[in-house]
Amino acid sequence: MNSSFLRNLAGRPWLWAYVAAIAVWLVIVAFTGGRGGGEVLTAAFTFATFSVIVGIGQMYVVTLGPGNVDLSIPATITLAGAVATKVMDTQNGMILTGLLIALACGVAVGIVNYALIWLLRIPPIIATLSSSFLVQSVAIAYGRGIRIKPPPALADFTTAQVLGMPVLAICVIALAAFMELVLRRTLYGRWVTAIGQNIRAARLAGVDVGRTRFYAYVMSAVFAGLCGYLLSGFSGGSSLSMGEEYLLTSIALVVIGGSSVAGGNSNVPGLWGAALFLFLVVTMLNTYGFGAGLRYLATGLIIIAVIVAASARRPAR
Repeated sequence: MNSSFLRNLAGRPWLWAYVAAIAVWLVIVAFTGGRGGGEVLTAAFTFATFSVIVGIGQMYVVTLGPGNVDLSIPATITLAGAVATKVMDTQNGMILTGLLIALACGVAVGIVNYALIWLLRIPPIIATLSSSFLVQSVAIAYGRGIRIKPPPALADFTTAQVLGMPVLAICVIALAAFMELVLRRTLYGRWVTAIGQNIRAARLAGVDVGRTRFYAYVMSAVFAGLCGYLLSGFSGGSSLSMGEEYLLTSIALVVIGGSSVAGGNSNVPGLWGAALFLFLVVTMLNTYGFGAGLRYLATGLIIIAVIVAASARRPAR
């Protein structure tokens, strides 16, 4: 039975993220003497929700192959949150309009990102980093540092719970399941995977490489815009620093969640395991009294360890 369990883990590397998350949670519960275990899980699902949203978009980009990464996610989150909250202006009747505007901000950023990549032949990592400075500047100029409260109904939705489970987390679990189906069952998902495995072979097989990559970068920015919209509702308004932590987090989720950093092999379920694991690691370190510097160090070491382990499992070509 043990050998069968280990073989199952080896065949599904994303399961390790869930195993690690459960192990860390048990350590926290043991340290607190069993008190607050449920509250810790509720908090983990609450904050992991926003990480998973941006992680889905980042995963599709990374799946395209080496060099593909979206570094504009934090700036897009900030811009979408700032524009949406200002347009909604605390009015419940403007919630849907604010959502559409936040998504439109994502579409615009995604188009700019791919335009830099395709028209100017700039490497994705440079193109998205460059656009992030432009987007952040627009967010600063538009928001002017003014923190506007979200509509009460939006704030209530982003903080609502059912039996200790955040309603928003339930919605994002459903969204993640849908995006997994897109990756596995649709022509577009197969094209993304094929490009990541061998872009030349994919092009010879008739895959529209340019359009597929374009949609992936727009998708990543749209999910970042959605995150900014929801995060502004959850945190009581937008701020210029609201997206900062999601650059490292979105990449870490993809890696720890079992996706290949070389592209061509990804999965959505692992994002949830990785998000819960990272939050619980931070909670554990806080419980033991460690500072922010050590938390960042631990996150970096975890990413390195996962990459090394994945490289060791990869068969030679």
